Amino acid sequence: MLRKFTSIPVLAILFLAVSCSDLPSGSADKSSSNTSSSASSATGPVTGKTAFWEMYKQAHAWAADLQPLHLESKTLAGMKNADGKAAMWSATFGSPRRKEARVFTYAVAAHAPDVYKGVTIGQPLPWNGPTRDAMPFDSADLTIDSDAAFQTALKQADAWVKEHPDKEFSCTLGNAERFKDPVWYVLWGDSKSGYAVFVDAKSGAIVNKK
Repeated sequence: MLRKFTSIPVLAILFLAVSCSDLPSGSADKSSSNTSSSASSATGPVTGKTAFWEMYKQAHAWAADLQPLHLESKTLAGMKNADGKAAMWSATFGSPRRKEARVFTYAVAAHAPDVYKGVTIGQPLPWNGPTRDAMPFDSADLTIDSDAAFQTALKQADAWVKEHPDKEFSCTLGNAERFKDPVWYVLWGDSKSGYAVFVDAKSGAIVNKK
């Protein structure tokens, strides 16, 4: 689906709530200081899949029954995200057995006082399981990386982006019952005034509104 909007659509509200729909308010921002000892050698922005697998390894050590729920690009001071790549990413994983979820972050560089290079593991949080609007996705379905999804979305958003060169982009991966496969939500600007495109993470096709 592609859409130029002036107010956030209901679908986007549901989709972007994947990481926290069943978590306490504000919990996604509270992380422990537990940081993985292995940090990537990357010195610049990386794709979503690159960051995802770094976080996945740490999440699997926490819970073997993990279910990926959400992946989102973040900004890191002093570095500019570009072409579907970001200097920092966050991922949310749920564990049905533990009835918990955890938010992991991956950064290519440290930024004092609370951003560490590599993977940082958030505190365990209560999780009531999947909902129709916040479903887990299979990592095997993550065929299309964020940079490829960005380029596909840009073909549709090109005219708008050229008219608004100051608008930054974000890439979010999630799943919901209304989608056939997990989707990338590529957004330029923000939910109040921006341009958004959904891209199928398995096939790379634009997802039209149902």
